[in-house]
Amino acid sequence: MTLRITVDRELCMGSGNCQFWAPGVFDIDDDGVAVVLDPAAAPEDRVVLAADGCPTKAITIHRD
Repeated sequence: MTLRITVDRELCMGSGNCQFWAPGVFDIDDDGVAVVLDPAAAPEDRVVLAADGCPTKAITIHRD
């Protein structure tokens, strides 16, 4: 099963929690908004923690 991760750029406040929980998967761009670099860079459970820990719930995980 492949994970597809989306970040709602309107909701994201750039807290960096996603980078903490799933380093390599997420980064903060020049606008201070989270972006997905590589969905496979961290184990799925860490990606789920990143989504759950997002203070604005801007991260959505889709299982394709």
